[in-house]
Amino acid sequence: MSETPDSAVRTYTEQHRAAFLDDLAEWLRIPSVSAQPEHAGDVRRSAEWLSAKLKETGFPVAEIWETPGAPAVFAEWPSDDPGAPTVLVYGHHDVQPAAREDGWATDPFEPVIRDGRMYGRGAADDKGQVFFHTLGVRAHLAATGRTTPAVHLKLLIEGEEESGSPNFRALAEQHAERLAADAVIVSDTGMWDEDTPTVCTGMRGLAECEIQLYGPAQDIHSGSFGGAVPNPATEIARLVAALHDEDGKVAIPGFYDGVTDLTETERALFAELPFDEATWLRTAKSQAASGEAGYSTLERVWARPTAEVNGIGGGYQGAGSKTIIPSSALVKISFRLVDGQDPDAVQKTVRAWVESRIPAGIRHTIAFQPATRPCLTPLD
Repeated sequence: MSETPDSAVRTYTEQHRAAFLDDLAEWLRIPSVSAQPEHAGDVRRSAEWLSAKLKETGFPVAEIWETPGAPAVFAEWPSDDPGAPTVLVYGHHDVQPAAREDGWATDPFEPVIRDGRMYGRGAADDKGQVFFHTLGVRAHLAATGRTTPAVHLKLLIEGEEESGSPNFRALAEQHAERLAADAVIVSDTGMWDEDTPTVCTGMRGLAECEIQLYGPAQDIHSGSFGGAVPNPATEIARLVAALHDEDGKVAIPGFYDGVTDLTETERALFAELPFDEATWLRTAKSQAASGEAGYSTLERVWARPTAEVNGIGGGYQGAGSKTIIPSSALVKISFRLVDGQDPDAVQKTVRAWVESRIPAGIRHTIAFQPATRPCLTPLD
């Protein structure tokens, strides 16, 4: 009995598994940490490695695209069917910093296989996903007998994703014509588990800010001035306390303007997933789930906007006591955004909210980091 295309793909994948893992391990050994300047050469070496391996796979075009920062890799393999759609795959070849003291059982840049899993920095984010496309396209050709893919295939693998992609927009605009596609696949998401194939249809965006409050020109004695002048640490606490209402909703007026609500179909599909909240809580190292009322845990972390305090500080924090009114205090807040929310509009809304709550005698500054827009693909 002849193999079906599906079984042929599986056979090819299994036959080439060992060689694929050897190649992936070689790539993972390159510490392409874009956030650390001392690894700039490694990030370039990673791009060169990938470009060479894509050519070896069969891509007739594999180029290194320079940016003011780390290089990206572009590859293209046209289909011999001129009417085929064009698919662009996005990923990144840079990785987060990693060291044994972070909790790794082994050297994060010397990949190991334990219990059928490969462990190494980048194995899951994002070199493993990116490189799997090379095995996938070869399996596709072997199973179909084709000499070119069934779609016009393009890859854009950037080198600064873990550093906030500061040069990615300019790169995409510079090469917009060559990047034109009918569909874009973001190859930097996850599978639910080994037995539940899933497709990520939406990703939340991000806006981050740091708010500084200033009161007296210097720290002053609380015995002499307490209760009579505004305290920036107290006002930071009040600001944070006002961030959410009693139902866990973000209480900033206008924050939810434009939000695309979950459809009933989407909520039903979320609910079908075999989600064990107790296991999830153990992963989160938390004792309880909380958040916006009326939504499940998965709905909260995947499809609802949020505001989280990332850090708060001000005044004396050493041993013992120091009875002062501090001259300044700060809070760092991140906002996860969903489809329909515009980061620029959210920033304006947050600025207006902060300004409306600052009392006389307190000066403030608010600084935003570059934002990331949310995206959503409708199920239809």
